[in-house]
Amino acid sequence: MEATERNLSTVWGERLDREMPLAEYPRPQLVRNSYVCLNGRWECAFADAEQLVAPSAYDYEITVPFSPEAPLSGVGRQLQPNERLWYRRSFLLEESFFAHPHTVLHFGAVDERCEVFLNGQSVGTHAGGYLPFEFDVTQYVTVGENVLVVSVRDESDASYHSRGRQRLQSGGIWLIAQSGIWQMVWVEKLQENCIRW
Repeated sequence: MEATERNLSTVWGERLDREMPLAEYPRPQLVRNSYVCLNGRWECAFADAEQLVAPSAYDYEITVPFSPEAPLSGVGRQLQPNERLWYRRSFLLEESFFAHPHTVLHFGAVDERCEVFLNGQSVGTHAGGYLPFEFDVTQYVTVGENVLVVSVRDESDASYHSRGRQRLQSGGIWLIAQSGIWQMVWVEKLQENCIRW
């Protein structure tokens, strides 16, 4: 029996606000006034894995927090083991945002390894495709426009990293490998003493 391509769209997917999908605060019991959701339209580009500098031009527009392989991302392309995926987005912060001493940038999950740059400076790296992580970016943010760039590598089943039931070639019990930013991204200001997750 030959496999056929199916349209798996739903009424919720068709109604998706690509400017600000999943805009609600991820931890409703800990909502802060300084929360800025960074989901939505980003630029992205696929490059050679050895390219360690952000590209000068981006080929696609991607809807975060959907992986490039997912239909809701708007990209529909799989990241290969010999490639690096670059994301870019700018965002504005008003002066009133800086009322508290610490600015924290949160990622719900990025599959598999990434490096995050803010305003041209590396703020940190993370490995582990299923775990949330954060960086204190107080010294990197500024009033007005800020530029966030994320570099991602995911070798899927061509590597030793955890991958669940994902493979580059799906079939049987194996699912299509997903990569990149696949959970929420947000920035917020925190006081010196605060509840952390």
